[in-house]
Amino acid sequence: MDETRAGDPAPLYHRVKQHFIGRIESGEWLPGHRVPSEHEVVREWGVSRQTANRALRDLANEGYLTRIQGVGSFVAQVKYQSPALMVGSISDEIAARGHVHRAEVLTLEEVRASDLIAWALELAPSGRVFHSLLLHFEDDVPIQIEDRYVNPAAAPDYLHEDFTRVTPNQHLIRVRSPISEVEESIEAVLPRPDQCTWLRIDPQRPCLVVRRRTWSGRMAVTQVTLTHPGDSYRLRLQFRPGERISG
Repeated sequence: MDETRAGDPAPLYHRVKQHFIGRIESGEWLPGHRVPSEHEVVREWGVSRQTANRALRDLANEGYLTRIQGVGSFVAQVKYQSPALMVGSISDEIAARGHVHRAEVLTLEEVRASDLIAWALELAPSGRVFHSLLLHFEDDVPIQIEDRYVNPAAAPDYLHEDFTRVTPNQHLIRVRSPISEVEESIEAVLPRPDQCTWLRIDPQRPCLVVRRRTWSGRMAVTQVTLTHPGDSYRLRLQFRPGERISG
């Protein structure tokens, strides 16, 4: 049975959890901060070891803490969440979390398509395509490299858009709505040196890479590769029972 104190019907493990969550969400305890151990919680809060263990276990299960056997419990890295198999704007995702988005345009150009890009966009070999390379920030923390190729016939004014104000996704949805088909793959890879610089990460820190193609009607519109620091980003898959999900 959960322990409670007189005059407060809330279980003590819940009160301990809320205390920890408050210090994490206020920014007092930053990612990587070592939090009190079970023994310290027992001593400081006057609760049983079972109550302390449940509070810390729940906090770890809910993503607030990372527990390392024999070492201790630490505030977890923030996991930014994005829905997989749904084509949305990263600026809208960030705004929905109550944070601020901004983007830096690293490249915006017309190039000759490689064989792979020509195949992906269903164009003639060595055809001309639009290419953009953007770095997206959430509250000034870099969270995504967007490397996109676009079929010029699908978005003739693509190179004239200001992508510090409008995301490529928003531009393409506006000029080629609706999207009729999406093909997506997800994998974990180690970052290249330039990606380490842009994302401010260590070369041994794995990245989560999403590769996506979209069509509007019969026209292939875009091929995009989205690269995120793997330990600070989570993709959520949602579908209805009975729907077929193909790789």
